[in-house]
Amino acid sequence: MNRILRLARLGLSAVPSPVPRRQRRLAGRHALVDGIPFELPVDSVDTPALMAGFTVDRAAAARLLPGDELHPVALPGGKGLLVITVVDYLRTDIGRYIEYSIAIACTHGPRPAPPLLPGLLRGTFGTGQYVVDLPVSSEISVKGGKGIWGMPKHRASLDFKVGASAVSSQYEVDGRLGMYVEIERPPATALPLRVGAVNYCAFRGMLMKSSVYLDGKADIAVGRRARARLVVGDAPRVAGLHGLGIADDPLFTVYLPSAQGVLDDHFECWFLTSGEPGRTYGEPLGSVVGLGLSEDWPDPPRLDVGADP
Repeated sequence: MNRILRLARLGLSAVPSPVPRRQRRLAGRHALVDGIPFELPVDSVDTPALMAGFTVDRAAAARLLPGDELHPVALPGGKGLLVITVVDYLRTDIGRYIEYSIAIACTHGPRPAPPLLPGLLRGTFGTGQYVVDLPVSSEISVKGGKGIWGMPKHRASLDFKVGASAVSSQYEVDGRLGMYVEIERPPATALPLRVGAVNYCAFRGMLMKSSVYLDGKADIAVGRRARARLVVGDAPRVAGLHGLGIADDPLFTVYLPSAQGVLDDHFECWFLTSGEPGRTYGEPLGSVVGLGLSEDWPDPPRLDVGADP
């Protein structure tokens, strides 16, 4: 096993950075967007994160995707994939905040993609994740993330706890539990991870596509080696998750003690269409009008996840 890990680390270390050259050319330049000052690239450093993937019923997952051109990634047995990613951004242009992503792995195109291929040919199939919910700690993160990139951000009570044997995060809003996730710390694989990922989000009746790039050393567990606990609460924004048939055991878990990330300032969008007139998707533009630049956090979560939410 140690030899396999050494070979894996060596191979992954040779993977080039996925960050586009344009982002490197812009390094050190400044932008002021919606009153938010940025020094490019839009990045973060010294960032711990956890991730867990759970299989779900693919047909149920499809009902949560907007429009007709997003499709759940197809896993064996009629399954799809729910991906929970919590990032503790310690240093960014907009201060420190926690981001709690709840998403469905998906492809983009006129029809669903075949099994397995979306992982190998991500560009061909528009492989990414549709973000169902994205609570964050601060108002300025909502203003930027939603107003610029169309992400479904909203302010909530969040935490990120790292222990000797487990890493956990809890999300509450208006005194109601959104979600609690806890992963057993995977073996210290320290695999070099240089990846790009695509987020799809619904905002103003449009599908917004943004790209993020991550560089760090990841501790990873897969299959039976992966252990996690997921509790979905009764907050309105997670109501649709209860019908997904979320597996009790994770497909994989990941912990990054420290990583660097870049959020591309280039993004794309399309109209989200429906066979019914008058239907729209995502929150309206008015949901960001009037937001300020506060970096203050709400009080930390207080609910006992051992009790019914």
